[in-house]
Amino acid sequence: MFRFTLPRDIYAGYGAIEKLAVLKGHKRAFICTGGHSMRRGGFLQKAEKVLKDNGMETRIMEGIAPDPSIEAVREGAKAMSEFQPDVIVAIGGGSPIDAAKAMWVFYEHPELSFDDVKKPFSLPPLRQKAIFVAIPSTSGTATEVTSFSVITDYHTGIKYPLADFNLTPDLAILDLDIPLTMPPKLTAHTGMDALTHATEAYVSTCANGFTDPLAKQAVSDIFDSILESYHGDKEARGKMHIAQCLAGMAFSNGLLGITHSLAHKIGAVFHIPHGCANAILLPYVIQYNKKACMSRYADLARIVGLPGHTDAQLVLSYEDAIRHLDRMMDIPLSLKDYGVPEELYLEKKDAIAHNAVLDACTPENPRKVDDETMGRILECAYYGKPVTF
Repeated sequence: MFRFTLPRDIYAGYGAIEKLAVLKGHKRAFICTGGHSMRRGGFLQKAEKVLKDNGMETRIMEGIAPDPSIEAVREGAKAMSEFQPDVIVAIGGGSPIDAAKAMWVFYEHPELSFDDVKKPFSLPPLRQKAIFVAIPSTSGTATEVTSFSVITDYHTGIKYPLADFNLTPDLAILDLDIPLTMPPKLTAHTGMDALTHATEAYVSTCANGFTDPLAKQAVSDIFDSILESYHGDKEARGKMHIAQCLAGMAFSNGLLGITHSLAHKIGAVFHIPHGCANAILLPYVIQYNKKACMSRYADLARIVGLPGHTDAQLVLSYEDAIRHLDRMMDIPLSLKDYGVPEELYLEKKDAIAHNAVLDACTPENPRKVDDETMGRILECAYYGKPVTF
């Protein structure tokens, strides 16, 4: 048996932010956002105006930093408790939306500790005080439709993906005007994050008849549009924004694998942007996993139209196609090429491997992995060596 959970409503299109008007009847909206891009583009002001025009009092929390910390989450939950919203609106990239999700948990349940919420799918019910609305600005994390929130414990240097279907937003708004503001590097990293989501969801041990079509459509659309999106094409940007959402629907319900397990731990230690880490790691993980799910990766290669007469040939084509995208968007092919110092890698590799095995994304990986094996995969990804074991 499996569960399939999505937001109750998803609005997508140019100017879709106006659909915040459907919240009419609510009293207080707490708006969470990141740096200055949403205000600079006028989207934050537009969201606030729509809410106020529909009778809501608003409060804005700006400046939520990338890779949000437990302390930032607690601070936001305290501000929510003071304001007592019945709607939480998160607008921006994956970090502010993820932070707002975690703030929501502690706003509704201030008695909980962070240790209480780290265990996957263990949250108590939410929505006793507020519903949650997400408006993504980047085309990658798909946190607007997922049951995940990634929070960093800077004391341990570990990123924790909080996972619970309660975290799935009630309303997702994909305003296609917003991703037009992304710079090329962010477009590349978030796009490869989306491709990793779709790929890992399709080969996950929890993949099912609901998630498979979403994952396959996302892979097809991403390969069709990611390079044009990177170069600023408006139509391709819109297509990527939808595709990353499809990938999110797939992985939120089919779950992920060890590309993400490693990326979570590498990101916190080596300070590599999450999507970039995924882009580097994905070919190495495919090389490791294909012994357990060769035909599934071959399916994706066929969907994209890659060459190959056998499953093995098709999977090689898929690995090569991912590396081609990396090269075309100036993403390094190894962690060493990214600039991670060898002495830092050698110092941290065992801890990264161990913590990656413990990550919430590891159990659904199609091929089992232990500390030693995870360390060998990490070594290959660091030095750029093929995974042959």
